Amino acid sequence: MESFVVEGGRRLEGSLRVDGAKNAALPILAACVLTEDEVTLHGMPDITDVHRMTDILCMLGCSVQREGHDMVVSGREMCRSEMPDGLSKQIRSSIFMLGPILSRFRQATVTYPGGCEIGMRPIDLHLSGLRALGVAVQEEGGVIHCDGAAMHAGEVHLDYPSVGATENVMMAAATLPGETVIHNAAREPEVADLAAFMNACGARVAGAGSAVITVTGVRRLHGAAYTPMADRIVAGTLLAAAAITGGDVCLTGAPAGHMHAINAKLREMGCDVAEDADVIRLTSPVRLRAFPLLQTQPHPGFPTDMQAQMLALLTTAQGTGVVVENVFENRFTHAGEMNRMGARILCAGRTAIVHGVSRLTGAQVTARDLRGGAALVLAGLAAEGETRVDNAAIIDRGYERLERQLSALGAEIRREHAL
Repeated sequence: MESFVVEGGRRLEGSLRVDGAKNAALPILAACVLTEDEVTLHGMPDITDVHRMTDILCMLGCSVQREGHDMVVSGREMCRSEMPDGLSKQIRSSIFMLGPILSRFRQATVTYPGGCEIGMRPIDLHLSGLRALGVAVQEEGGVIHCDGAAMHAGEVHLDYPSVGATENVMMAAATLPGETVIHNAAREPEVADLAAFMNACGARVAGAGSAVITVTGVRRLHGAAYTPMADRIVAGTLLAAAAITGGDVCLTGAPAGHMHAINAKLREMGCDVAEDADVIRLTSPVRLRAFPLLQTQPHPGFPTDMQAQMLALLTTAQGTGVVVENVFENRFTHAGEMNRMGARILCAGRTAIVHGVSRLTGAQVTARDLRGGAALVLAGLAAEGETRVDNAAIIDRGYERLERQLSALGAEIRREHAL
């Protein structure tokens, strides 16, 4: 097991470029199998979840070549419609393969996906969306068998604007004759990014980024070169790191147009946040002030993936703040770990009440999920003394060498292997 060891009390300063987005890169990798042609992807994040997704592609018969942050994927030799069980259980985003495999083979067999333990996250919306396209679904012993022999275009209404379900239906419908309309679609920018990639490959997807998406089926897709969007959650995490240390940080290549909700809360806490195209600069006061209320919501509301980081900011802010988690039912596991560092957080169901304290104290804590782990690192940046965040591997799922990024801004942080 690896841990992050953080010496708190260092003010972050400097400039850093934002990595490609995990939540854009993963469905785009899945969509590569929609074509037999070669696809070139630039700026792909070097994170564990991307490694696992490429392992899945290789197990299915695809060719994946990587050099630095560039990747070439070819699905020409893809020969399997059954997802590898072990790999699928390691990564939630393995479910993104369902739609593309159905589009390619008109059948698919998958196991229930894994990922962070942050709630039930059922895949019923994925399956109901595919059923609306004529897919026969049979669930047995944790295995899902999908028969797409009778697949057709159609109307799909999602009971909740699920990002994954929206993306799976988009990909499944890409080569179905006729027009598929997705109502109550997720509006996250990563959905629009997937649509842009698919269109670059010859698909006809319109309305992505709105509540109604139309997919007009084409006979086949072709290869393309594409660069996924920058990661708004990584950018938000780095801005939060600057804020909790009273720092002054400039991010380049940042998706500023997709970060209004995050930046608004940072300003509410007293930060000066300046945006210019793809550049964001944050200057923080010596001590933040608590915002009264934050509620996570689907886009364009406040993203659930930034909830833990904002909770960390509240721990040393002046005043009391309330955070309501409306997306996942089990996403406050980081709160107990922060309390071990001297925070005053009271949790009841989906609500956390945070009374700011003057300082945190370093402690040994454990990352239970990706974003909560990153938030514990942020708390360590502000704490007095040494903080050890165990289970660094779970943070590596979504952050590319987080210790290097923070060190480049002046943090004292290192990675250690446990004996």
